[in-house]
Amino acid sequence: MYAVVNIQGDQIKVEKDQKIYVNRLDAKEGDKLNFDQVVLVDNGGKIAVGTPTVKGASVSAKVIQHLKDDKVTVFKKKRRKGYQKSNGHRQYLSQIQIEAIKG
Repeated sequence: MYAVVNIQGDQIKVEKDQKIYVNRLDAKEGDKLNFDQVVLVDNGGKIAVGTPTVKGASVSAKVIQHLKDDKVTVFKKKRRKGYQKSNGHRQYLSQIQIEAIKG
């Protein structure tokens, strides 16, 4: 059984007991969350597609930890102009574990 759920604007395919990384959530570590924006549910080959969401379907998850992603280096250069600019970024993430899919 799997579901496609909308978490903070990202549609993610999730299964039970799966650990995924999402953009930082406003919850403490150990908190349980419930996501109601389920777009699709597959229950043993029986597929339910929502218009736009599946009624009565929800995904419950638990926040495991908050962390930062690997550093991404942004380097800009214009040749023969003497222009160079370097910048870095680390995205804030939350690791969650899917506990149950209802639908």
